[in-house]
Formats: sequence, structure tokens, C-alpha cells
Amino acid sequence: MVKRIQISQHGGPEVMQLIDVDLPEPAAGEVVVENKAIGINYIDTYMRSGLYPAQLPTGLGTEAAGVVKRVGEGVTAVKPGDRVVYAHSALGAYSESHVVPVDKLAVLPDCITYEQAAASFLKGLTVHYLLRQTYVIQPDEVFLFHAAAGGVGLIACQWAKALGARLIGTAGSAEKAARAKAAGAWATINYREENVAERVSTLTNGKMVRVVYDSVGKDTWETSLDCLQRRGLMVSFGNASGPVTGVNLGILNQKGSLYVTRPSLHGYITSRESLINASNELFSMIASGAINVDVPDQQKFALKDAQQAHKTLESRATQGSSLLIP
Repeated sequence: MVKRIQISQHGGPEVMQLIDVDLPEPAAGEVVVENKAIGINYIDTYMRSGLYPAQLPTGLGTEAAGVVKRVGEGVTAVKPGDRVVYAHSALGAYSESHVVPVDKLAVLPDCITYEQAAASFLKGLTVHYLLRQTYVIQPDEVFLFHAAAGGVGLIACQWAKALGARLIGTAGSAEKAARAKAAGAWATINYREENVAERVSTLTNGKMVRVVYDSVGKDTWETSLDCLQRRGLMVSFGNASGPVTGVNLGILNQKGSLYVTRPSLHGYITSRESLINASNELFSMIASGAINVDVPDQQKFALKDAQQAHKTLESRATQGSSLLIP
């Protein structure tokens, strides 16, 4: 028996319950991982609330780091005792142990802790595809990244600095703006006090930017479009304020023949080879010190306190990544 968080209905944080379950044996191509640290991601709140519906009852979470305990038939890429990290797995990572397809696993270098791995893997892979694949950011390029003090945003700030690029980050308070700046943002905008598009215009001498990365969604949709150069690219990769709906595509013409994409990690990590290539680049950035993903103690929650973890995350009171510790 292992303890895990399960939901039997969609709703607020209160629908999450800590229960005991029998863990199945790994099937062919699967591995049992004893979790040491579990990543909390905003997408977990979408699954819980029903924005992204799931068959109920279900576990939550897709990301954790831990130790391989058992392997199924045909598994040769890892062995019991290996330190591993996974993301993008079947739901159920909010658990003491989880059965994971081996294709979702990366072997963890000794220089990276379980907590660092669980805090950075999904978010870091997200930043990798955003900055290195969806639109390839160049040295000295100026671009806009919303929610720059969040878990994905802080990694993006650091990665952009390592690339020699100039990230303009939005944040909802002076404290969060300062944190994004300390992480490597070239400039910051407090969206509660400043007009984002006007500030971007000032920072770019009226040129605006070629690309905007937006995980906020509904509240920033038109603002993001207003920050783009003619034929610029809007990368909408999240819905923190709610989904963008009812869009008249004519607005893209009106604002300068713009492009929009709605990518996800599923579209970029499509094989074990692509996972290993992206994770090795992420691990190198962390090992070199270019990216720091240490989690403050106040953002580490016991597994039984998952409800409070989600309440804290959705209040936007967190900075950077948060973890569950089994």
C-alpha cells in the first residue's frame, strides 16, 4: 500500500483526498519509482478543477524525482537503485510511489538533487521548447515573457540571460518584479501599475517585440498582441487567468498580420530520444549554475498538505517552484 492524492470529483483544492492504494506491478516497459520529491505545476490545478477533464477517480501530478524500485519486462534503460526524474507521465505522481513508462524517465546526474530535479524538470523542459524550438531566441533579442516570477518564468529569465538575450518580464508586484530581475530579466513590468504595451514600446524604442510568451491566457491576450511587431508571434502556452475563447481571427490581421501558436510539451517531447536531448541540455544548465532551481522551505509541503499547496499556488503567492515531499 502507498499513500497518494486522489480526486473523485472536479472542484477546488478541497476535492483532493489522501488515500491508501495498492500499487500495481510494473508492466512491460514500465518502472516503479519511489518518489523523493514531487513537482507541483499549474496544469495540476487545471486537471483538478476540470478545465482539463480526466476520467474519475484519478490521481494528480505528472512530475517527480526518486529512485527506481522495480522494473517491468524488457526495461534496460534503467535498473533498480537508479536516481531518476520524470514528467509528462500518467496522472498519479502525487504519491509515495508511482508506475511510470520508462520512456518518460531520465537518469538524474549525481550533481542534481531530487528537489532540484522535481522543481525544474517539467518547467525546464517547457522553457527548452519555448526558447529553443517554438521560436529560437537569439543573442541580444528582446522579447516579452509574462509571469516572469513564476516557476516557468524564473527558469526562462535565467535561460535567456545564459543565451545573451534580453527578456522583458511581467509580474504582479514590485517584489516579484525584483525577483525576476535578479534571476536575469533584462527589464520588468509591474502589470498592476504600468501599461504593459506602452512600457514595451518605451523599452524597445517603439519597435515592440518579435515574440511574446504568455501563460496567463484570457487576461493578457490582447495586451500580448499589442506588444508584437508586424508579423510577430504570440506563443500562448497556459491559462492561469482562464482560457482564451471566442477569438475572431480578424484581430490578427488588424494588429499586423500576426501569428499565434498554442504549443504544449506533448508536441515537442515525442520520443525517448527527444526527452534525453532536452533533459541533457537542462541538466547542463543546472549543473553549470546558469539555472538555479532551489525551492524555499515555505514552498515545500508534505503530501498530506496538497490542498494547502494548491491554495497557495492559485493565490499567486508563490515565487518559483513548489514541491510536495512524501
